[in-house]
Amino acid sequence: MASKPTPDARVAELRRRLEDANHRYHVLDDPDITDAEYDRLLRELEALEAEHPELADVDSPTRRVGATPTGTFSEVVHAMPMLSLANAFSDQEVADFVARIGKETGDAEPAFSAEPKLDGLAISLRYEHGAFVRGATRGDGATGEDVTANLRTIKAIPLKLRGKAPDILEVRGEVYMPRAGFEAYNEKARASEGKIKPLANPRNGAAGSLRQLDPHITAQRPLAFYAYALGEVVPTSALPATHTATLAWLRELGFPVSTLVESVRGTEGLLDYYRRIGAQRDSLPFDIDGVVYKLDRYDQQRAMGFVSRAPRWAIAHKFPAQEQVTTVESIEVNVGRTGAVTPWVLMTPVHVGGVTVTRATLHNADQVARLDVRVGDSVIVRRAGDVIPEVVSVVLDKRPLDAKGKPWHAPYKLPETCPDCGSAIEREEGEVVARCTGGLFCPAQRVQALFHFASRRAMDIEGLGERLIMALVEFGGVRTVADLYALSVEDFVSIKQRADEAAGIVPETVKAGKIATKWAENLVSAIDASRDSTLERLLYALGIRDVGESTAKTLARHFGALQPIIDADEATLTEVPDVGPVVAARIEHFFAQPHNREVIAALRTAGVRWKEGAPQRTSEGPLAGKTVVLTGGLAAMSRDEAGAKLEALGAKVSGSVSKKTSLVVAGEAAGSKLAKAQELGIEVWDEAQLLAFLEQHA
Repeated sequence: MASKPTPDARVAELRRRLEDANHRYHVLDDPDITDAEYDRLLRELEALEAEHPELADVDSPTRRVGATPTGTFSEVVHAMPMLSLANAFSDQEVADFVARIGKETGDAEPAFSAEPKLDGLAISLRYEHGAFVRGATRGDGATGEDVTANLRTIKAIPLKLRGKAPDILEVRGEVYMPRAGFEAYNEKARASEGKIKPLANPRNGAAGSLRQLDPHITAQRPLAFYAYALGEVVPTSALPATHTATLAWLRELGFPVSTLVESVRGTEGLLDYYRRIGAQRDSLPFDIDGVVYKLDRYDQQRAMGFVSRAPRWAIAHKFPAQEQVTTVESIEVNVGRTGAVTPWVLMTPVHVGGVTVTRATLHNADQVARLDVRVGDSVIVRRAGDVIPEVVSVVLDKRPLDAKGKPWHAPYKLPETCPDCGSAIEREEGEVVARCTGGLFCPAQRVQALFHFASRRAMDIEGLGERLIMALVEFGGVRTVADLYALSVEDFVSIKQRADEAAGIVPETVKAGKIATKWAENLVSAIDASRDSTLERLLYALGIRDVGESTAKTLARHFGALQPIIDADEATLTEVPDVGPVVAARIEHFFAQPHNREVIAALRTAGVRWKEGAPQRTSEGPLAGKTVVLTGGLAAMSRDEAGAKLEALGAKVSGSVSKKTSLVVAGEAAGSKLAKAQELGIEVWDEAQLLAFLEQHA
């Protein structure tokens, strides 16, 4: 009779069996056990781990049900930038892309990897010595959000790699929600009588699931993953020579890779693949919005290089916008953070491009007039780029008529006052966008104004995200940015509880409540820390239209203090370098509004302080008149510190490279900005040259 295995041996066997089942299901598409058997083995493992806590392992399959909520997402700087792709919308653009590559590589019919363009969320997975250690969203390409705990809940993502892996391996791919999983989830949500909120579409479902603060919620979502590229790899000696071979290697390591990937040659090969995938689009188990072509050979990729924020060796061939006919039920306006008034239509629900659409944008008043859209009209709706629904045209022969044969409804006119605050809506001469003049006073602009105020480059209130701000406005009575400084830990906890109750979210454990309290304490501390700021940060944080970081710095140096800026008229403001009459008028208008002055006074009362000093009316120093761009990571100091030192020497520090750029300082892992500087022939310094220059002029 065989002896009963020891607990540690049984735990090891169960983990191996469950991970093997995940691999066979998600990678090989060849499951060998039923869902019921998988659940039985998982329950047995959970019981053993509970009985023997010393056997706990962060990579155990039981951890895929979700870890402890974190309360916030930290930033992750990508070792290699996650670049975007240029788009092609026609056969000719694809032909031009191939011809350009053929000319520069000397290969008349280059080989490409052709792949479906999944409609999900791009992520980067980092493995060290074969173990999953961190996962991050794409973010702005250079910096993303750490969503490791949520990614661990996705069974398709291996926690340990199979076979021999490099010491460091970063894998890029797409988290998506299969159509069947999306429909099943929404069916369950509809049957929950409001306890679970249905998802809008698979793409939003995937993105929203990964940004849940509680991984237990993510674990309940039907998410999948496909790998499609590499990031940082150390060492690189064992890497395959082509992208196609790399995908096969990733599959061997345990990553799911799309079975629709093909290696093709030349323009005709790409276009044939595009048409075949397009024909299958509606029957695929997941949403796609095009296909991606990548030059297969890595040596040819390196020869082609990069332009701006995109590789020159890859392109996304997008499918045409999909259109449907529906009926306009009403025409409304939306007011954005800057007061921009955007008209939109509420329509009879219609299925467009795999998504049920009930709203579509009309962009601006000129577009409304051009289309002559009226309530009751039949309109053609398009999902432009498969993302933003828009009204394309009116079907005039279906327009409702009265008994006299005249249109039943009059032409639509934009309202003269803001529907949210009653302030006047004005449209400046030469502009297509009309705007609410309510500024910080306008409730419609409140959420985005608060979000901007709290952002890292403004007042830097860590942890104050848009979702929480929406709850503060709806349930906490927060009206202006000054109200943030009166909130207590108890206020935040209460507001979050009310928001959760309204969303049908019930806290599962007392422990979760303690974590929410700790998160609230951290947030109150962050708000308190933001009381000590600088004039330039405050000016940027106020959200004055067209006053970005650079203009805020210029204003702060020119005037030295806030009151002279408040008192300045347009003529005085135009004396500031780089401030023209349009921006000057907007600054004067902002500070002329009584409610904006009241908010500034309330900030002072709340103890918000900003450093002021003597005006600096001239740009002097060895870098006077020069525009400098910083890119990549610096070892000796942060980019902000380096920028401040350069500005003290007369430079203007910019965030983008252009023909006006005088110098680019490239640190570690510099990406598209360095490539663009090299393309334009702009002088480039490394960190050693920067430090030597700063020491020379210290």
